[in-house]
Amino acid sequence: MTTPHVPKVAGIEPALPAPTHTAESATAPAPADTPTEARSAAVQDRLAGWISDLTTLHDLTERLARTQTLEAALQELLRAGASLVGARRGLVVLEPRDGRGPDTTVGLGLGQADIGHIETVPRRALSFGRILDGLPEPDGREHAPRDRPDAHQDGGPAAPAPPDGTPPDGSGCVACGRGDIAQPDIPGEPGLDPRLREVAARLGYAASYAVPLDADPVGRFGAAVWLYDEPAEPAERQRHLVGLYLGYATAHLARLLELHRQRQTVATLREELLPSRLPRVPGVRLAVRHGAGPLGGGDWYDALPLPDGALGLAVGSVTGSGPGAVAAMGRLRASLRAYAVMEGEDPVAVLSDLELLLRLTEPARSATALFAFAEAPPGGPVGPNGPGTPGPVPGAYGTYGPGSATAARRIVLAGAGHCPPLIIGDRRTEYVETSLSAPLGMLACWEAPSVELAPAPGETLLLYSDGLLRRTGESMDRAFARLHSAAAGIPRAVRHDPDALVDHLLRTLLPHGIDDPESPEDVVLLAAYFE
Repeated sequence: MTTPHVPKVAGIEPALPAPTHTAESATAPAPADTPTEARSAAVQDRLAGWISDLTTLHDLTERLARTQTLEAALQELLRAGASLVGARRGLVVLEPRDGRGPDTTVGLGLGQADIGHIETVPRRALSFGRILDGLPEPDGREHAPRDRPDAHQDGGPAAPAPPDGTPPDGSGCVACGRGDIAQPDIPGEPGLDPRLREVAARLGYAASYAVPLDADPVGRFGAAVWLYDEPAEPAERQRHLVGLYLGYATAHLARLLELHRQRQTVATLREELLPSRLPRVPGVRLAVRHGAGPLGGGDWYDALPLPDGALGLAVGSVTGSGPGAVAAMGRLRASLRAYAVMEGEDPVAVLSDLELLLRLTEPARSATALFAFAEAPPGGPVGPNGPGTPGPVPGAYGTYGPGSATAARRIVLAGAGHCPPLIIGDRRTEYVETSLSAPLGMLACWEAPSVELAPAPGETLLLYSDGLLRRTGESMDRAFARLHSAAAGIPRAVRHDPDALVDHLLRTLLPHGIDDPESPEDVVLLAAYFE
């Protein structure tokens, strides 16, 4: 006998075709005079329907399990639910009751303007609003809060469907007694808020089906609602399948919600430990881009004005990830700032003191760092030629004085296991030849010579972290070559704008963007354009 087969659901598909069995046929006993062959066929038909439902749920939960971010999981929840209940559009509203956020709304087939229209409807008139606020339904039944004994505990096994196909607690969900709300005919149902009818007519939906989202230990953290283009409501079988699916989906969402909160905490901590804005230094334009991995890494940067018009530039990376690495990064950056103010003109001394501090206070960690000290342009403003007024003065790093609007700066830098900087200009694109040195904390006594360079007016000094190279997916040699090629191919009009320059490099090297959640690597780019 050939059993019916329900196609696998992938993404948003039309409603699942109803199998040959129904809630009634699956539970109703066969008449006593039914032949044995007919009874056997009925049993096989019911088994085929159950297997089809289980296969569908397996496919949908497998797709959900592959999501790694909260937003991706919410989108997958909406797609799966739309397929199970036969809807085309929907939205999920996150409002965790513990008050820790995030509060957000994600739509399926709805734009931000559409969601904005829905939010103009009074919450008491919206099905998901009544669920989130614990308001009674139109029939007077209240939604059970999490601490009531008859409230369903999400994440556990779903209650089996009663033989008669009715909800175990009268809530409308065959699977687990969730306080779902169906509005099968918004235009024709009496007693609804006029604003709800107006918005439904504007957006073109005529029915809705909403379910709460609950899971331990978060409690109720949101609600999902699906919208029908025509008056309709899900059948008992569809509600049962949605309940089974949500039993797993809410637990997965709760885990991602906690992970999202942890990442947001680490991101906030990291942003507070990094410069809130770049300094303004005459003759220099700065630009920076910083993207952290999902766990929060220890890559950092700094740009600080120093005495006598000098400028300090630094990038570095602390081993590890998570809050510990972020805190260590903050301590290291603050220490480097102090050393730079006291002895910034000698980058080797700055890194030597930083290495000693790291070895004494955090012996289990190592770090890479690069510090560059850019002197103020030699000379300064001079008056017009005349008695006692100096004329143009040629120097080793440029010409300054009357007739010269700009002058080259002398830059001294030293690195500890960090990637070499890149000079980008109209006439050259080349790596700065830095000496090979070990990261801080790796040797009993760190030491490396400094390097001097003089970027010409119109050139850019690019400092970056190794995460930029690793995110390309290439070997380090090929990644260095790709970075050089991307820098050499920057259009001439972009070379004199540091913000446009770093954006061009990121688009060329990282097509998925600097905030790719799939990559564990931090990325830092710090560009200094010398006018």
